[in-house]
Amino acid sequence: MEIPQINSDEKKSSTFNVQNDVAGLKKSIQDHLKYTLARTRENAELRDWWIATCLAVRDRVIDRYMKTQEVYHEENVRRVFYFSMEYLMGRLLLNNLYNIELYDVANQALKELGVSLDAVLDEEVDMGLGNGGLGRLAACFLDSLATLEYPAVGYGIHYEFGLFTQVFEKGVQIEHPDNWLKGGTPWQIVRLEYSQTIPLYGRMERSFNDCGDCATKWVDAKTILGIPWDIAIVGYEGQTINFLRLWESRASEEFDLTIFNEGGYVEAVHEKAMGETVSKVLYPNDKTEAGKELRLVQQYFFASCSLRDIRRRFLLNNDNWDNFPDKTVIQLNDTHPAISIVELMRILIDEEGIECEKAWAICQKVFAYTNHTLLPEALEKWSVVLFEKVLPRHLQIIYEINERFLTQEVEKHWPGDNNKKKELSIIEEGNPKMVRMAYLAVVGSHSINGVAALHTQLLEKNLFRDFYELYPERFNNKTNGITPRRWLEVCNPALTDLINKTIGLVCLRDLNKLRDLEKYCDDPNFQQAFMSVKHANKVRLAKIIELKCGIEVNPDALFDVQIKRIHEYKRQHLNLLHILTLYYRLLHNPDYDMEPRVFIFGGKAAPGYEVAKEIIHIINAVATVINHDERINNKIKIAFIPNYGVTLAMSIIPAADLSEQISLAGTEASGTGNMKLALNGACTIGTLDGANVEILEEVGSENIFIFGLTVPQVDQIKKEGYNPRKYYENNQELKAVIDWLSSGHFTPNQQYAVSTLVGTLFEGGDPFMVFADYESYCKRQGDVDRIFKDKKTWARMAILNTARMGKFSSDRTIREYAKDIWNLQPVPIPFD
Repeated sequence: MEIPQINSDEKKSSTFNVQNDVAGLKKSIQDHLKYTLARTRENAELRDWWIATCLAVRDRVIDRYMKTQEVYHEENVRRVFYFSMEYLMGRLLLNNLYNIELYDVANQALKELGVSLDAVLDEEVDMGLGNGGLGRLAACFLDSLATLEYPAVGYGIHYEFGLFTQVFEKGVQIEHPDNWLKGGTPWQIVRLEYSQTIPLYGRMERSFNDCGDCATKWVDAKTILGIPWDIAIVGYEGQTINFLRLWESRASEEFDLTIFNEGGYVEAVHEKAMGETVSKVLYPNDKTEAGKELRLVQQYFFASCSLRDIRRRFLLNNDNWDNFPDKTVIQLNDTHPAISIVELMRILIDEEGIECEKAWAICQKVFAYTNHTLLPEALEKWSVVLFEKVLPRHLQIIYEINERFLTQEVEKHWPGDNNKKKELSIIEEGNPKMVRMAYLAVVGSHSINGVAALHTQLLEKNLFRDFYELYPERFNNKTNGITPRRWLEVCNPALTDLINKTIGLVCLRDLNKLRDLEKYCDDPNFQQAFMSVKHANKVRLAKIIELKCGIEVNPDALFDVQIKRIHEYKRQHLNLLHILTLYYRLLHNPDYDMEPRVFIFGGKAAPGYEVAKEIIHIINAVATVINHDERINNKIKIAFIPNYGVTLAMSIIPAADLSEQISLAGTEASGTGNMKLALNGACTIGTLDGANVEILEEVGSENIFIFGLTVPQVDQIKKEGYNPRKYYENNQELKAVIDWLSSGHFTPNQQYAVSTLVGTLFEGGDPFMVFADYESYCKRQGDVDRIFKDKKTWARMAILNTARMGKFSSDRTIREYAKDIWNLQPVPIPFD
């Protein structure tokens, strides 16, 4: 049954009761069941109960949401607009119940109606609006912005299909459509009155005015419609309700009626189908030219819709564009929205009649850019040919921006240095010429920030070295954070209750108060209680593993967790080599002393990323052999849980004993999974990469397992010439497990699977130095095993990891953005 969608101009029925007690919520649920869904208690299915409950909760959010927006409008406040291609929101019902403090009320109301709240919660699917850390960070930031009472709007795309649904067939990742919107969602409200018309394609034409002056005009452009859907973002305790606005693409004309009446039914709806394609899928495969074109169109569509919406809102209370930077700051979450800089220039110049230099000054004051990668190949570039086809006017503006930048700024700083101009040019010379979107973001923003202290240092030293020399005042660090509402209270209520009983009510607005737990780290009773919570979470996860993977695991074993996007730089294959090493030792020495360990993987590989997909395949192939080998007496189990997402993470993270954060030093920007796992009492094994460096500083070296090369050591080895074969020849265990893996023992009749991965380690030069870090990693894993045997020491370490995670609250991160970049003040919303 599809959920009826509510238009913003429809008035809420007075039938619905919005009292916040059990009776009031119970009546609201029953009213929605009857009047919205036309169901009775007798014929309602679980999904109907979920929809009715969501709508009842939304009723309690809407009044506060409207009050929030009214105050913002009346006070003409300065707002931050967060531009992100991804938002991994997870399930909203549970999160919203906690944030508006109605969880117990809803639990009792549904119980009295004969329905289980847990069963109702399980009906919600994760919104398919993101892929990984980028989207989850954006969701955390929206939560913190509302909680801290900052005026904010998130902008993104209303994807019909998420990344994909991952299943394994004979261990191989198979991608199926993630049709998360199949039955609609009760959380969104369509805002048809704020729809936008967006131009694309066309050509530039020269024209002359009455005075004989020549100008160019964008003509023959096609148009598509952007339809906004709003999702309320509930701050903690429900005081401020901001919103996320997602743009759905539609054809500007539904179909050609003349062609339809003449029998050309398919041709008549062609434009409609093309218009809807833009917001159809999150991250279409860009291995083809058509895929690249669609991605560029997606980015422009989202940016243009959002900027036009911001302009509309600005002009409601203002009539002077000089004031625009006083009311507006736009944060670009990575390079995906960088085209926004050019689109705002086009709007200001072509539609608002503002002179070019003034328009550029406005843009630079408005935009700020967050970089999320240290890998040069991950920085977005689009061919000039593609730009000329899709956005001909924008290409003109980019050339004008680049000319001004090179002749006025680069030339001034490096007089006569044409090589420097070539290195810093937004246009990369070559065949074909490319537009460097990261360079555009740097030149067009007043702030460029990294997301961990080490990451920012490496941006300044390496990736953007010359830009840092040119604009040192623009660079700053904002270490990522996570919302403690979702990643402590909601995902681990038992631990939250224990903390509350021990140190008093945890203030989820100030995670630093967890430091009070330090005094209990050696208390035997608290250690026992803390680890009992962990064990109960492991029991629950064991049931999920049995259900989804078909294997039984021992909750008393060490749960070793690596959950993240599958990528060579994340080095899931280093983890695999350690597993094979342990397996090799057990087979050659039945008395080999090791704690039983369950290795838990979760994550998706991009459909076009063959090496990553082979890593998944081989992990699953090795798991099949090891999980059924009775000779090792269940000392090792491997579970690769399919279709990893936010909801699954909320079950895995509270159950983890060991957190794998093992990227090559200098490749991970920050990470946020490392923070979530540590907050929930997992000890980290990791390299000195990303936010691991700062986690080490907070928890202390005795409470974390650091291994591997440092960034200077990596640079030195690369400079001298890295030879992976040298490590292979000089380490007998490494050589043994690589030869064993390469033999096809684990992948009979599928030798290509192994050869692809092993080829990257030898012929491919082992770009992420798996071999170089192997020995150090295995040795540190030995320390993990030894300390896990000492239950008191391990409990102490786990407690101190939780106690010392205060820094990594996204509230702290957002306060720093607001103070240092956005110049944004909280706007409290008064209660009536």
